[in-house]
Amino acid sequence: MSRKWLVVAVAALCVPAAWWLVQRMGSRILTVTPPTEGISRTLATERASNISAVRYTLALNIPPRKEEHIRGTLGVRLRLAERAPVILDFAQPAERVSSIQANGRPVPVRSEHGHLVIPGDLVTSGENVIDIAFIAGDAPLNRDDEYLYSLFVPARASQAFPCFDQPDIKGSLSLTLQVPSTWTAVSNAPEIGRDSAAERTTIRFGQTQALPTYLFGFAAGRFSVERGERNGRAFHIYHRESDPARVAANREAILDLHQQALEWLESYTDRKYPFDKLDFVLLPAFQFGGMEHAGAIYYNAPALFLDETATQSQRLGRASLIAHETAHMWFGDLVTMKWFDDVWLKEVFANFMAAKIVDPTFPNINHDLRFFLQHYPAAYEVDRTAGANPIRQNLDNLREAGGLYGPIIYQKAPIVMRQLEQMLGPDELRDGLREYLTRFAFANATWTDLIEMLDRRTSEDLAAWSRVWVDEPGRPTIDTVLESRNGKISRLALSQSDPRGRSLVWNQTLQVALGYDHGARITTLKMNGASVDVPRVGDLPLPHYVLPNSEGIGYGLFKLDDTSRQFFLAHLPAIGDSLTRGTVWVTLWDDMLEGGTTPRRLFDLMLAALPEEHEELTAERILGYVRTSFWRFLTDAERTSVAVRLEQVLRAGMKQAATTSLKSAYFGAFRQIVTTPEGLAYLERVWRRREPIPELTFAENDYIDMAQELALRDVKGSAGILDEQHRNITNPDRKARFAFVMPALSSDVAARDAFFASLAKVDNRARERWVVDGLAFISHPLRRHHAERYIQPGLELLSDIQRTGDIFFPLNWTGGLLAAHNSPAAAQTVKGFLDTQKNYPPRLRQVIEQQADQLFRAARLVGS
Repeated sequence: MSRKWLVVAVAALCVPAAWWLVQRMGSRILTVTPPTEGISRTLATERASNISAVRYTLALNIPPRKEEHIRGTLGVRLRLAERAPVILDFAQPAERVSSIQANGRPVPVRSEHGHLVIPGDLVTSGENVIDIAFIAGDAPLNRDDEYLYSLFVPARASQAFPCFDQPDIKGSLSLTLQVPSTWTAVSNAPEIGRDSAAERTTIRFGQTQALPTYLFGFAAGRFSVERGERNGRAFHIYHRESDPARVAANREAILDLHQQALEWLESYTDRKYPFDKLDFVLLPAFQFGGMEHAGAIYYNAPALFLDETATQSQRLGRASLIAHETAHMWFGDLVTMKWFDDVWLKEVFANFMAAKIVDPTFPNINHDLRFFLQHYPAAYEVDRTAGANPIRQNLDNLREAGGLYGPIIYQKAPIVMRQLEQMLGPDELRDGLREYLTRFAFANATWTDLIEMLDRRTSEDLAAWSRVWVDEPGRPTIDTVLESRNGKISRLALSQSDPRGRSLVWNQTLQVALGYDHGARITTLKMNGASVDVPRVGDLPLPHYVLPNSEGIGYGLFKLDDTSRQFFLAHLPAIGDSLTRGTVWVTLWDDMLEGGTTPRRLFDLMLAALPEEHEELTAERILGYVRTSFWRFLTDAERTSVAVRLEQVLRAGMKQAATTSLKSAYFGAFRQIVTTPEGLAYLERVWRRREPIPELTFAENDYIDMAQELALRDVKGSAGILDEQHRNITNPDRKARFAFVMPALSSDVAARDAFFASLAKVDNRARERWVVDGLAFISHPLRRHHAERYIQPGLELLSDIQRTGDIFFPLNWTGGLLAAHNSPAAAQTVKGFLDTQKNYPPRLRQVIEQQADQLFRAARLVGS
């Protein structure tokens, strides 16, 4: 803790009593930094150096109606290294605190910028007990009429109850919930007792292991519970799905995938699962894909309860999500980052381990291709933008921690970690991580701690490598230099440059492919300088193409020479190796965005390639590019000219696809791009169950999606279609979501305007996924000209979105607002907003620059 020892007289003259907390110790005064808004790094550092052995005893009385207050009591036991004022975080008005006692003595309620101040003369060095009666804040408790769930990441626990809301003050929690008798509840620790009386049930949970507050979690409500066991380990699935067949179709897979992930992680880490139990809570409108509460993982229910029409990517996505959240039990929960600037550290290991865990579960998948397509395109979407952020970002206050999240920590960081594994070797990395988990178990660590441990295991300069890959944003631009003599290669080199002008050199290994009639010749190249010659290629015939990243290991903007570009545009489907084809598709997409290949030429290649593409992962990637190209990078005239052919290709793909999941992927793409009268009539017949699609069995979610697409196209009777679909929905949560977005689907512009205006009120943004869906509907490409009016006020709301929402909401809000637009007018609105906001929060500026990048590029390429 940062301290100054001052004489009393000097302190009285120099330290304003309203801001500085004073503790008299004999003739000296101990001062600590005054609290400010949020949780500053200074405050957190001081507290962590003085406070330890924290234990929370929390009791909450949850009423049956969400409009009623949740009242609670909290006991906090803690040890102080030195006698000093105690600052607890509670971001609620002072009137929500009924009473405070410190070591049995009453404490005046003193609230400073969202913190409760316990005077130093009421505590002592050593053990202390603080008792507080309060009214809980609702925002992080996600209250619904029939259930609620806490979500405290990154520092929202203090919006619900008083605590030390920082990752490096770990504490144990003993929780008691009083709930309506028709409800059940789940939390981090096992249930140890319950009592029922007068339509109320009191449920007591055991004491947790030491956890940071963001990992405390509980859910209560009308949940069904599935019970299962694998290898002697009991699991419980809490859910609200009303379709028994959907539950039965997914239950065993969910349990199997968790058990497989646990067994793999226990073997890899050489450490048993570190918590007392493991349950799963599947929430219908959960803000994230998952959240790693120790012992009680939350999931977005549709991500785990898959329909029969789920694609291969969706099934792989479920397995990866489960592996990701399970890996967090070791990486993040057992060992936690010291401060949220290292939040990526837990996420990189979760995603990196997830890729390893999923591989043996899907033995028929090309996992190198899967890793490449899962991570590289999403990371490139950020790293190519003006708003690119480094993996590791500076953070002065936890109120800004939500801005750290995004594709760079989820997708780029695993790419970088795979490079680290190549440098060290798989066994050395594994052994280093085992040492890391042992040394910091139930404690906190930094990236620097880990790098220092791994640095001893290699001759490479990991610190220098980390400075470029982890601490700096962006990616290198890599050009091919090909010189020839008499039809043969005289010199082939790769040069790298820093598009941001920092003269950085990205040290990495590349696999350079030279394409010939008989196949490709692959050469491994250590790219450790500004320009490096490719070895052992002199006097080879000139190739059809040079591909610097043929095996999908390297990272950067790989510029194609014109000969290679033209070859790929003419012959890409004929390239036999699926990983090479996948890397070329991503490289060509980059090339199009940079102004090389034209959007129409690339689109024509996609339509020609789809019937010949039998690698399902690549087909799904092409279908994604088709959707984006059709709506964003083709002109209105081009879109009209290709519509019939496109629909024919997709309907033929449905018929010819070898698997049900690929048929579903084709149908999903068709549903999202259909515009012709014939195509819309066909889609409506499928929605009305008048024309079945062989081998595709649709569920409630599928019919909801079809009804939404029909409404967006203003088909005849679209209002009646929406009403009929609403009546047909049996699940109450899906029904509530559909009712929420119906105005956004309306053909009435006044209804859509009113929907957007309603989002200015924070209460109407409580279900963030619903809000983002609604934004996407009112901004659909078919309505984007009208929707341009939403861009400016939508951006003006962004700072409030960040202040009141969860961590991904600013990113998703901005994406929903901008993703359909491609006009110069829309681009100018965004640029004008940024130009006039001179003192705009840097992280929010980055969010806008990242989400607007494709808009800016499309406006240049399409031009109208």
